[in-house]
Parts: sequence; C-alpha cells; structure tokens
Amino acid sequence: MDTFFISHGSPTLSIDDSLPARHFLKSFQDKILPERPKSILIISGHWETSEPTVNVVKVNATIYDFYGFPKPMYQLKYPAPGAPELANRVKELLKNSGFERVNSDKSRGLDHGAWVPLMLMYPEADIPVCQLSVQMEGNGAHHYNMGKALAPLRDEGVLIIGSGSATHNLRSINPNGPRHVPWAREFDSWLKDSLLNGRHDDIKEYEKVAPYAKMAHPSPDHFYPLHVALGAAGETAKAELIHRSWSFGTMSYASYRFSTSTSTSA
Repeated sequence: MDTFFISHGSPTLSIDDSLPARHFLKSFQDKILPERPKSILIISGHWETSEPTVNVVKVNATIYDFYGFPKPMYQLKYPAPGAPELANRVKELLKNSGFERVNSDKSRGLDHGAWVPLMLMYPEADIPVCQLSVQMEGNGAHHYNMGKALAPLRDEGVLIIGSGSATHNLRSINPNGPRHVPWAREFDSWLKDSLLNGRHDDIKEYEKVAPYAKMAHPSPDHFYPLHVALGAAGETAKAELIHRSWSFGTMSYASYRFSTSTSTSA
C-alpha cells in the first residue's frame, strides 16, 4: 500500500465545487487508488499533542474545529467506524521503535483535517479510521521516524495519509491577489524538486534549506504530516505529484503519492 500526503487547504473544500482539489479528491478511488484499504491511519495537522496519541473509538465523531464558515458545513457528518485494533498496532510499532510514551484518546473523533478529505475520497464512511497526532515539540526528523516505525502497516492493508498543506500561511491569504505569490511558488517548487529527487534529508531539515520556509509554514503543524507519510514509505520511496492547484494566492493544494515502485510525476 502506497502512502499519501494530501493538502486539505480550506475547510470549504467540503462544499465548494469550484476548487480543483475537491474534484481531485472525489476521483481518488477511480484514478489514484482503486484498491480498497482495510483501514486508514490519518495524521492531521489539526491534532497537536505533547506525545504521540491515537484515538481509540468505536465510531468517529465529526469535529467542527473551524469558525465563521457557512452553516451547511456544520451539518456535514462523517461517521466512519473507529479502528481500535489499528490504534493498538500503531502504539505497538511506535513503542518498539523507541517512542517511549504513546497515548490513547478514547473520546476524540476526526477533526476537519481528517474528515474533510476523507468524505471526498471515501464518501461511504465505511472504512475504519484511526487518527494520529503531531507533536509541536518534535521536528521533521521526529515525524519522519514516526513514519518509519509505521512502515509495516503498509503490508497489512492500512492506508497511511498525512493531511496538511504544502504551504500554510493563513495571515497572507489574499482572495483577490495573483494565482500564487512568488515566495509560495518558490517553496512549493522546492518541495516538489526535493521529493521527486529523493532528498529526504532536505525535507527533514526544511527549515534550514528550503526557500521561504518560515513564510510557507509559520508553524510546522501542517507540514509534519508529510514527514510521517514520507517516512512510512521508506528511504527509497519514489514520490509522485498527483495534484497541484492554488487558492487565495498562497495556499498550495499540492498532494503526493509515495511508493517503492517507479512512478511518473504529474
């Protein structure tokens, strides 16, 4: 099973049919991954904890962790079954790889970084889903190593998805501005070049080597899910750009597939 990084962008992705990324995600089963996963592990930039944490629930509640958006968005539901067995397997793999403390949350559902893309990718909401948190005290290498620990899940029918944004600077968005501003385009191009050429060390140390790293990600929460997905695919993984579009001038919806087999960039 390949791993994926999905840029989920704005919560309006759930209802705005004008967004190309919405149509990309709706075609995911037909064009990207026809194989049905046994379960899904999703790492969202919207769940931050001090230590790795998984949700252990029977049915995932839909968390509306956004404010001031159109009313129909608060009426959407994504009641995917939970995946307690997968959660326990995640804890086992992380602990066996040196992550001493891995916690369980027995009440948390799915935040919009998880349910918004999943409701477009798998609208039936019938595949068990487990969510894994990110740690702001960690760095890119920490999250990459989390992914490496979870690599065995790929052979167990688990689809690993990192959900964040290729660029994420909400203070700089401009609905009336250009399609993409120079600094956002330059970071996005650096990311594509680094991934397609297998420069995993550069990705792990992006703050030091990427152009406009702090502008693209004032906070790394939406970038760390990429590190987990990349680490889970392995050091020899081939990256494929499977979607690229823009909104608000600075928000890239670039999304990637990581595979051990040779693939062609989009």
